[in-house]
Amino acid sequence: MDSRLLKYAELNVPRYTSYPTAPHFNESVDGAVYESWLRELPSDAVVSLYVHVPYCRQMCWYCGCHAFAVRRDEPIAQYVSALQCEIDAVAKASRARSVRELHWGGGTPNSLNAERFQSIVERLQEQFDLSALARHAVELDPRLLTEEQAQTFARCGVNRASLGVQDFDDTVQTAIGREQSFDCVKQATDRLRDVGIAGLSFDLMYGLPRQTRESVRRTAELAASLRPERFAVFGYAHVPWFKARQRLIDEATLPETERRFELAEVINETLRAAGYVAIGYDHYALPDDPIACAARESRLHRNFQGFVESECDALIGLGPSSISTLPQGYAQNEPNVSDWQVKVARGLIATHRGRALSPEDRERRDLIMRLLCDFELKLDAPEKFRNELADLAPLIRDGIVEVDNGKISVPAAARPFA
Repeated sequence: MDSRLLKYAELNVPRYTSYPTAPHFNESVDGAVYESWLRELPSDAVVSLYVHVPYCRQMCWYCGCHAFAVRRDEPIAQYVSALQCEIDAVAKASRARSVRELHWGGGTPNSLNAERFQSIVERLQEQFDLSALARHAVELDPRLLTEEQAQTFARCGVNRASLGVQDFDDTVQTAIGREQSFDCVKQATDRLRDVGIAGLSFDLMYGLPRQTRESVRRTAELAASLRPERFAVFGYAHVPWFKARQRLIDEATLPETERRFELAEVINETLRAAGYVAIGYDHYALPDDPIACAARESRLHRNFQGFVESECDALIGLGPSSISTLPQGYAQNEPNVSDWQVKVARGLIATHRGRALSPEDRERRDLIMRLLCDFELKLDAPEKFRNELADLAPLIRDGIVEVDNGKISVPAAARPFA
């Protein structure tokens, strides 16, 4: 790697799924504030729903998500009951009913059995209008996917599924506590396609312990051979002081910064050679996929689900720790499952914290998102950002960014640093 670029690769920076980012949320946004925001949504608003399932059957050591291992049935049953209460409370507070997108994340959504998954969908159908649902997506652990689940997903209108692959190398899988064969992923892929769920996405990770250029290339080649429509490629963030489960990973086996960059580049080259096009800075898609079309036509958007092809008027989060995005700002649910359950069982809105957006917040958010989606933007009033443009001088010198008369652009070779 060019020595000028190494210092940028070593920086810890936000992923900007929101702006301001979650560490800047505060408790001035509580349940009453969020409920008032919901009430202000017009009846013709089109919304996206996000359902956070906080449970996994077992924890992967690398995971940074808000999730917990559970093997007993009782906590899952309690979660489903509380979630249905929350659906009722949120629907009561808002006149908006039309849902264009429904996304399930976690945790592991298919830690729910088929019956419970369907019961949640039925409650959503009772409280919202899902007749115009364009995207119904669910994140899955391939190791848990049963035939009954796949059929239930199809019956409930699921048309997109994201499978956690991460890495196919046996040595790497042992080092991260996630043993999952290629045959297991292929079986899950075939099972979903057999029931008509064709929109598949795989997650891959780089920066994991014991990864090599050869191992990540082989993983990417095997994954691409199954021809999912999309890939999301993430860098592993080692934060054992924040996620205690990561202490099980031997830090001595983690690749250094320069090697991490090389691993990401190998995956990039392999997926491109397999016919995928780069979307934003961490997604890939087949050229005819809707997200690729949106990128070509400068219609790409970014939210808490990553890069998406369209944007709704509001994103309503359900479940512990989920984050909602409304015109007025962001609202995050109680992250503690027990605290969340107590609130929703009482019919309350379970907001823990959030961020009310100022006009300047919205302007800066829009500029950041356009730069991350399109890699270029034109400032209408460059003088307003005189200090920020001055701060870009070292990045201009090092080839990370180009600035010309208020137009900011990121050269293709520098897009990993966007």
